[in-house]
Amino acid sequence: MRGQLIKRYFITGLLIWVPLAITAWVLSLIAGAADQSLRLLPEFIHPHNLLGFDIPGAGIVVTLLIILITGLLAANFIGQRLVNWWEKLLARIPVVNSIYNGVKQVSDTLLSSSGMAFRQPLLVQYPHQGSWTIAFLTGEPGGDVVNHLKGEHVSVYVPTTPNPTSGFFLMFPKSQVIELNMDVDEALKYIISMGVVAPPPHPKKTS
Repeated sequence: MRGQLIKRYFITGLLIWVPLAITAWVLSLIAGAADQSLRLLPEFIHPHNLLGFDIPGAGIVVTLLIILITGLLAANFIGQRLVNWWEKLLARIPVVNSIYNGVKQVSDTLLSSSGMAFRQPLLVQYPHQGSWTIAFLTGEPGGDVVNHLKGEHVSVYVPTTPNPTSGFFLMFPKSQVIELNMDVDEALKYIISMGVVAPPPHPKKTS
């Protein structure tokens, strides 16, 4: 009996500390990567030279400022001209052109406010009939693929668990996918937890 109590208390402690430790580890990795942006600053305004010591998290602030300033500059006419010039320059470099265009197309699709990528969780039958899993709508089939599909189809990303960054790209008939009344964050938590952290019930979504 005492052994079971110790085991229960130990597991309870793990459930508290493991998420905290993993969160701290991920944040430390992000902060370490962001601190590399401090190298972009002139030496005379570097926090270490100004204050005599390093400021934890200063790289994150600098990174966010660089991203914000870049967005502000690219939003005006002159900034757009510079971006177009830069992209044309990269287009002349064979290997860099392929990598840059591929990454840019993916980022434009994922981050664009008008895109459909990861905007809608779905319920699909995979890997066989009668077996259901959560997927995400990523768009519609294009190119020559459309000529070989009968009826209306949708492009779907089926993530793996507990690591949703890997998965499978599939094309389903639109009639065979069910749109879920669930936030993307809720669906991701459901997948990462392997079904343990279930989202709260929502009213059934009507089409």
